[in-house]
Amino acid sequence: MSSPSSQPVSPLRQRITKISYPYVAKLHGMPKLTLPGVTLVLAVAGVFAPVPVAIPALILLALLLSWLGFLSWPVVTTGQRFLRIFSILIIVLFAVSRIAGR
Repeated sequence: MSSPSSQPVSPLRQRITKISYPYVAKLHGMPKLTLPGVTLVLAVAGVFAPVPVAIPALILLALLLSWLGFLSWPVVTTGQRFLRIFSILIIVLFAVSRIAGR
């Protein structure tokens, strides 16, 4: 099995993609604003909520974006890959700053 970029697909990617399929299908079946809404709620909670709520929200946001980034990695451009990594790093750094600023 090959990805659209004609590179072989690792067994790990195949397994994660297969496990993720039902969840992606469920997300796809939800209203269009569900995923952006969840992302916004987690980001706002991470910025404005007290630290005990903010840190888990930021971690969940980073995990959600990492998962979606992993699934889309083979079909995105280098620039899009950079933006995905950069956004996750910013979220993690913000979480660390919230912990340090306690």
